[in-house]
Amino acid sequence: MRLTVLIFVAAFSSAYVFATQRVPDAIISDPPPDAKFPARMEVIHVPSGGVQINGVVYVASGSAPHPTFVLFHGLPGNEKNLDLAQAVRRAGWTVVTVNYRGSWGSPGNYRFAQNLEDAEATLAFIRSPENAKHLSIDVGRIAIGGHSMGGWVAAETLAREPNVLGAVTISAGDIGALGLRAQQNRAAVVALMNDNRESLVGVTGESMADEVMVHGKEWSFGTLGPKLNSRRLLVLYSNDFVKADSIELIKEVKAAGGTTIAEDYVATDHSWSDHRIALEALVINWLQSLPSQP
Repeated sequence: MRLTVLIFVAAFSSAYVFATQRVPDAIISDPPPDAKFPARMEVIHVPSGGVQINGVVYVASGSAPHPTFVLFHGLPGNEKNLDLAQAVRRAGWTVVTVNYRGSWGSPGNYRFAQNLEDAEATLAFIRSPENAKHLSIDVGRIAIGGHSMGGWVAAETLAREPNVLGAVTISAGDIGALGLRAQQNRAAVVALMNDNRESLVGVTGESMADEVMVHGKEWSFGTLGPKLNSRRLLVLYSNDFVKADSIELIKEVKAAGGTTIAEDYVATDHSWSDHRIALEALVINWLQSLPSQP
């Protein structure tokens, strides 16, 4: 019997309410084992920018090619949301995670622009006939998502990839807005970057601030929003330091006539520390609502 719960969370300063969510079976129970085609984990090395970035694929059980969810981590990526990846896999989706160049053991030096290149390289990798067959991926049913800076990566990639079903952003950070801020107060952004570059190779707070400063308008949600007005997008945001960024993205998409954007606000922290089940339910229910074609 399916477990249904009502989860109501009041926002601090508005009438936002986390809507009733059915908690999918995948959150609370394992699927029946498939002895012939069991769930498994595969290590991958994705060619990008002359090196091979490292990643992990959580392959769903069963023989048929599976819909696939590509999940991008944030800056630097201390919260990788692997519990979400496992829950989505239990729901029947293969899940792909990667580490950008210069992060978490992937070779190369870290750059924000390369995050976008690595995302596209990852999609090309899993779409190749050989890799898609080995990883049991349905190349016609790929969705993407990301947390924090990874939400920016997912949204930018959705605008560039017409054959992706849709994207979910989780407490997304607007890297372009950070660049515009650096144009006014570089020192503050340098300090922020220095506090968030553990595991990153070949960068300083200064070099990171300078990169986003150059691309401020280009990479902002204000510029990106109109490009997503016809795309399926789920914006999940929380009571954190980037709450205004998600609100800006929602506003810009809707102002451009977007009707396929969905949103949910939950009064939790940036990592959704005390609402993990709620996060999993929101993502899985949205993924299961996607059509069979882009």
